[in-house]
Amino acid sequence: MERNGESHLKDPLLPTTSGASPAGASPRKERKTRKVLFSVRGISCASCAVSIETVVAGLNGVESIQVSSLQGQAVVQYRPEETDARTIKEAIEDLNFEVDELQEQEIAVCRLRIKGMACTSCSESVERALQMVPGVKKAAVGLALEEAKVHYDPNVTSRDRIIEAVEDAGFGADLISSGDDVNKVHLKLEGVNSPEDTILIQSVLEAVEGVNNVEWDTVEQTIEVAYDPDFTGPRLLIQCIQDTAQPPKCFNVTLHSPPKQREAERNHEIRNYRNQFLWSCLFSVPVFLFSMVLPMLSPFGDWLEYRICNNMTIGMLLRWLLCSPVQFIVGWRFYVGAYHALKRGYSNMDVLVALGTNAAYFYSVYIVLKALTSDSFEGQDFFETSAMLISFILLGKYLEIVAKGKTSDALSKLTELAPETACLLTLDKDGNAISETEISTQLLQRNDVIKIVPGTKVPVDGVVIKGQSHVNESMITGEARPIAKKPGDRVIGGTVNDNGCIIVKATHVGSETALSQIVQLVEAAQLARAPVQKLADKISRFFVPTVVVAAFLTWLGWFIPGQLHLYPQQWIPKAMDSFELALQFGISVLVVACPCALGLATPTAVMVATGKGASQGVLIKGGNALEKAHKIKAIIFDKTGTLTVGKPSVVQTKVFSKIPLLELCDLAAGAEANSEHPLSKAIVEHTKKLKEQYGSHSDHMMESRDFEVHPGAGVSAHIEGRLVLVGNKRLMQEFEVPLSPEVEAYMSETEELARTCVLVAIDKIICGALAVSDPLKPKAGQVISYLKSMGISSIMVTGDNWATAKSIAKEVGISQVFAEIDPVGKAEKIKDLQMQGLTVAMVGDGVNDSPALAAADVGMAIGAGTDVAIEAADIVLMKSNLEDVITAIDLSRKTLSRIRLNYVWALGYNVLGMPIAAGVLFPFTGIRLPPWLAGACMAASSVSVVCSSLLLQLYKKPLHVEDAPRPREDSDLV
Repeated sequence: MERNGESHLKDPLLPTTSGASPAGASPRKERKTRKVLFSVRGISCASCAVSIETVVAGLNGVESIQVSSLQGQAVVQYRPEETDARTIKEAIEDLNFEVDELQEQEIAVCRLRIKGMACTSCSESVERALQMVPGVKKAAVGLALEEAKVHYDPNVTSRDRIIEAVEDAGFGADLISSGDDVNKVHLKLEGVNSPEDTILIQSVLEAVEGVNNVEWDTVEQTIEVAYDPDFTGPRLLIQCIQDTAQPPKCFNVTLHSPPKQREAERNHEIRNYRNQFLWSCLFSVPVFLFSMVLPMLSPFGDWLEYRICNNMTIGMLLRWLLCSPVQFIVGWRFYVGAYHALKRGYSNMDVLVALGTNAAYFYSVYIVLKALTSDSFEGQDFFETSAMLISFILLGKYLEIVAKGKTSDALSKLTELAPETACLLTLDKDGNAISETEISTQLLQRNDVIKIVPGTKVPVDGVVIKGQSHVNESMITGEARPIAKKPGDRVIGGTVNDNGCIIVKATHVGSETALSQIVQLVEAAQLARAPVQKLADKISRFFVPTVVVAAFLTWLGWFIPGQLHLYPQQWIPKAMDSFELALQFGISVLVVACPCALGLATPTAVMVATGKGASQGVLIKGGNALEKAHKIKAIIFDKTGTLTVGKPSVVQTKVFSKIPLLELCDLAAGAEANSEHPLSKAIVEHTKKLKEQYGSHSDHMMESRDFEVHPGAGVSAHIEGRLVLVGNKRLMQEFEVPLSPEVEAYMSETEELARTCVLVAIDKIICGALAVSDPLKPKAGQVISYLKSMGISSIMVTGDNWATAKSIAKEVGISQVFAEIDPVGKAEKIKDLQMQGLTVAMVGDGVNDSPALAAADVGMAIGAGTDVAIEAADIVLMKSNLEDVITAIDLSRKTLSRIRLNYVWALGYNVLGMPIAAGVLFPFTGIRLPPWLAGACMAASSVSVVCSSLLLQLYKKPLHVEDAPRPREDSDLV
């Protein structure tokens, strides 16, 4: 973990997600007023501009308007709760001016929970309905996640209209969140007894700087406040409410934890399907017994053949009475779904089920009525087909939802990592703790100082200001070993403090924490549709109409030959005629070919893979990145911070006199202690480690006098009466220090290894030298070798000099090197490789890598790198370990392989089941697929696909590099 200075305390550990407010801006102010720009044609003079300003300024809700007659533009600032851009535009048009479309559009984002989606056709229908709403710019609907993310212009439409559009399409929709309320606190109020109290509290909260939105639930007496943590926090809001009460009134405010909506809704849906299945079984099992079992067990079933009227038997009547509730009460959901689907001009699973069950049910009703009115008519009803079919479909949906809930287990575990409480410290003016208070983690605010004792979790992101410890970050980054933390180091919320007590200053709270942003990033990835999903979408568009046609042709193919006696009559089962046999074949085809599983094949696998990747420190930004990663044939590595640690360190020491090594380094560090140069810091850090090895734990450096920096050469200082020179050959020449052949030879040897040689002279005699370099990351060579075994070539592109680049490349085993390349040149090299037909990945960490990361087919950013690099990348490696590059590619390959297997499961049932259902085997073997069994096959298809995806939870890294010791250091004493 890098040491962090004060200037970086407000930098997020991960970039903010789309829809968040820009840094430094107050969302409250943006929300209170909006600005819109119109292009107005027909303004010929200043009086025209004045007339527009007069009319528009008189509109309710308009705060200001400026009209430029030269540019033909009008800028209007207004309050959105009182008016909108459309009203303003119409007011200008009423003055006989032509107003063009809005030139500037404010884009807002909201996430919706979608209820009632069963297959790909459903998700496509929701997406189409959303995109047809005026003002919606982009809409993405995730079938497996059961969510939609909508980008829209708030000047044109609203969240309520978007939700109405989803409901008009026949699905349920609930708002999860919008872009401007990511930081929210839910409060429970007691003592609020009148509407006046409610209005007073709301007005006080809205007046607080940083408050975006206040929503009341008068029934539950709870309040939801969206706020900007740069300006306020939950404890301040609670204090404001309490201060509002006038004695003797007293408002008691506590944190309110609303039930987890997704989990609650999933549990409700599971209970709903389970109950419907049980109710269905209550009626379907007797129907099955009365039609398939008891008639075969004479004399137990003989009573069912007793005739009530003409040829209508007790068995027929009981089956009709028991089947009807299943068809019209339990199965009502299929009628509703089919109605909305057909109204929108598409077909889905509900259409197929409704067609199949209605055909069986109403034909059976026809048989019963015919038997009731005729004493010579004989026919067989299919009530068991309708009832059992609905029962099996409900069982399949129940099992599918239970299994789908497990696909997001990894994400759920991430969200539960943060502790419920934290120990808040109150400090005096000297920074000493005067009190400790245990409070809810949700009440923490930016700049709070918290105490974290051994064995407890870090509640929020922050920086250590006092104490030292080791923190286990494996649950966030996958890093196996505990990371040492000291003052100035960052800690991540949700990680575990191992062995020391540390005092931490909170820098990121609420949705700004790394943990929250990881969850948001993974959720966005799960919502994004992978290109391979397009295959399922294309198939599903024509699949259902094709199935209906195939079912009809199957019926005709059996019915017409049966009527013309083109096949032997003994083929027709007892108590059936040719029409009934043909109908059974047609219904079976209709049911077995339902493409439900096809829509689940890709999104469930992507959900499990992205969740599993996140738990192992690899954040994959969507199915597109996941799919492209498996095609990678070449990887371009940046050098500094990617292949190397990115931080200079002393890798070798050499002593040219009898002075002890520790004393030599102590004097060098004493001289360098006042310098900010990276090489100086490396020497000071090396000396501290050397002291620890020799049993000294003091960080105190030797005091120096007459310290002087010699630009481009080194430093000089007097320490304990001795002149100490630390620098390069030029510094030695300036002070006329002689260089022996041994020193010259060592310098040449060091430079050949692409290391910087720092000479140390005491009283103008060179006593030793330190070789400084940016060391390779542990086992970088092993990673390059493993990539080669995977058929992936590795290339190094760096802005560093050729000597250093070749040395590093040789050490790790990279044969192709490009050095002294600027950021634009890196992107050009990637394009050159892409022109050769290669899928190229780029691994980098700095701002200078961002153009290349964006240009590559797959950009991979090192998690310890800059926010710009992380934003540009497709995959974020939370650790700085290179083996995670292999993990990302291997996980991608395993996921794509699993998706293909899912398609085999999904289509396999259809491809094998349809011919059997159509009766291809019947003439030869007598084997046919009854409709209720076809329904069981369809249900098994969906469940098998979800279970297949869940096997990705067993994924293990292909290459696990154990933590290596610190960079090798050679000490050569003379």
